[in-house]
Amino acid sequence: LLSLAYGSRHSVTQLGTISIASAEQLALWAWYLRGTLGIEMDAADHRTAETQGRELVNSSPAVPVAEGYDRWASTYDYGPNPLLACEERHLLPFVLGLRHKRILDLACGTGRWLERLIAQGGESGVGIDSSVAMLRVAGKKDTITGRLAQAACESLPFRSTVFDLAICSFSLGHIRDMESMVRELARVTKPGADVLVSDLHPEAYARGWRVGFRDQDSAVQIETLPRAAEEIVQAFHANGLECLTHMSLRLGAPEQPIFARAGKGGSFQEACQLPAILVCHFKRLPLQTAPISNRPLMSLMNSSKTDDSTRSRRELLAEAQV
Repeated sequence: LLSLAYGSRHSVTQLGTISIASAEQLALWAWYLRGTLGIEMDAADHRTAETQGRELVNSSPAVPVAEGYDRWASTYDYGPNPLLACEERHLLPFVLGLRHKRILDLACGTGRWLERLIAQGGESGVGIDSSVAMLRVAGKKDTITGRLAQAACESLPFRSTVFDLAICSFSLGHIRDMESMVRELARVTKPGADVLVSDLHPEAYARGWRVGFRDQDSAVQIETLPRAAEEIVQAFHANGLECLTHMSLRLGAPEQPIFARAGKGGSFQEACQLPAILVCHFKRLPLQTAPISNRPLMSLMNSSKTDDSTRSRRELLAEAQV
């Protein structure tokens, strides 16, 4: 059972059970790292996608985000994925010392990060996602059962200044209204909170890499709205989230066995040449600190304010009731 509180305008959702589909799981990369892994593609797929303003850019028809993740949910956790492996390898050092920290996994999907953060010592945490199908899968994991809520990232069902750490993994490109999402994220994080955001790198997207998978019916591409690092940093800074750093991650030697197991070992070196993942680390500024919108981008990436205040797991559960 999935429920929300805090004067919630969200309904209680029965998750029920889920069976593992027999569809082949090709994960995030196997069909959509076009031109890099040499996966089956027609002539249209060889065209490099170009980003035009804020429009969704697709080199082939894509399904809406909700439909895509509902179809992907049952097999999401069952395929080798070099992008997720690379992301975890680089982000885990940022999430040490989680005792007494309250954690938010934004657009948590099947709970991959929430499960890891709880295992890292986080004593209280919650994952939210709009996909009931993905949450059903997450709800079967013992360590995060009862820590999940169905909600939109643009309208979070929590009180203000609740969380010490928030993570949003490979989801920002699926959120059309980034400004509303960032405002909500700033509202529910405490001064001094750390916020980690990762997504498919815009340069990889421009070169034709896509978020997608294959089920029993077809190869499926999910609608994505790529954004440059500068746009993301400015939007977060305008809402009191200072960028400490942003990184362009490339696949490396630890991901090579994943390519080999998939029979794509010959494509590994080529795949490593392109920035694959964009990661940003933000710090929530003190509430009285007003953003300075005309500061240069590089100066937005260097300040750090901290606040060591914490609240108990009982308080968090009382507020979130998940």
